[in-house]
Amino acid sequence: MQVLAEIFSQGEEVISGQTADTNAAWLSQKLVQMGFVVKRHTAVGDNLPDLTSLLLEISTRADFCICTGGLGPTIDDLTAQAVAESFGRPLQLDPVALEQISQFFSCRKRDMVDSNRKQAFLPQGARRIAKEWGTAPGFSVQHNRCWFVFVPGVPSEMQQMFNASIASQLLQRFSLQPEQLITLRSVGIGESDLQEKLNTLCLPVNVQLSFRAGDNEVQTKLIFSADTEQQRVRTIVNQVAESIGDYIFAIDGLEGSQAAGLVEVISKLMQQQTLSLSVQETASQGLIAAKCVAQSWLISSTFNQNLQQKTEKLALADYPDIALGIAKNRQQQDGVDLVLVQLYEGSAEQFQQKDQTIMLFTVLLTPKGDVYRQHSIAGSAARKQNQAAIYALDILRRYLQDKII
Repeated sequence: MQVLAEIFSQGEEVISGQTADTNAAWLSQKLVQMGFVVKRHTAVGDNLPDLTSLLLEISTRADFCICTGGLGPTIDDLTAQAVAESFGRPLQLDPVALEQISQFFSCRKRDMVDSNRKQAFLPQGARRIAKEWGTAPGFSVQHNRCWFVFVPGVPSEMQQMFNASIASQLLQRFSLQPEQLITLRSVGIGESDLQEKLNTLCLPVNVQLSFRAGDNEVQTKLIFSADTEQQRVRTIVNQVAESIGDYIFAIDGLEGSQAAGLVEVISKLMQQQTLSLSVQETASQGLIAAKCVAQSWLISSTFNQNLQQKTEKLALADYPDIALGIAKNRQQQDGVDLVLVQLYEGSAEQFQQKDQTIMLFTVLLTPKGDVYRQHSIAGSAARKQNQAAIYALDILRRYLQDKII
């Protein structure tokens, strides 16, 4: 049986777009992982009638609702008042909450202004949820079929309260059967091409397939019902992975697996194989080094605008040899196992123009030989920079996973 949840965000700053509602996204992921079916995200401004009507609606259609924001000390923080009026629970002073708020200020050697007392008034019969950071306590109430939890809107405070107290209460109150989400993470292939590769694969009706494209990767998502046997899960995941091929750099969600981005996968392999790397960047303009920050195996990374200017007039056929020569010099200079070198055809003006395409040439020098790849990249300068970094790192990843050479 499905357990329905809703997420309710309060605040003018949210509905006006001044503040992105990252709370809803974070909470949705947590609730779905626990086994809830999240039916709605709703945001309401600082308007008492709107708040009260929405609370009453939710109380009749959801099993659980978590509400963020509106618990502060100012006149626009209306959540507790809205609960009091909606559910017929007059506000009452909670002495423990008042003491906790007072201690918050005294520990910081600050005076508590009178408006902060407002945060200690909770709806009658509400259960206070204590917190370690900030001043506003959360609280919970049951009305009609729905158990409501009200938490601060500050993301760090909300997350701390959820992890420390709310998550365990949810597991006690509800019988949850979480679905299993498997994410196949890939680089160098788009959503439409992924769909094309999987068109001939017949998935069971109880397996949901979806895709998510981002700047650094494309994710193929498989959602399995809670009662699916793990051997069945692995069989289907292997079929999907085989259809996609070596574009996949990691699979998250299988028993024993850990979520890992492209750099994390590379870092683990570099450490396991005790390899070192130097990089000569042009199109990525230092972004490879930024993505690999604090990695001990990255010995050096150089971005030299003059190098690109010197190679602008090269014929296309000359780029691989020039890049390989640079790589050999860097290897001798730095004494490393691997060297990545980028060059691209095109001027700085072409790189900046969104409607202009550049041709990227990447060479990876390895103890087993050299690897050369060529990519066409379009879009804004920022996109060209990011794609150049991702393509270079993916060449390295493929080598480390024995996908090339």
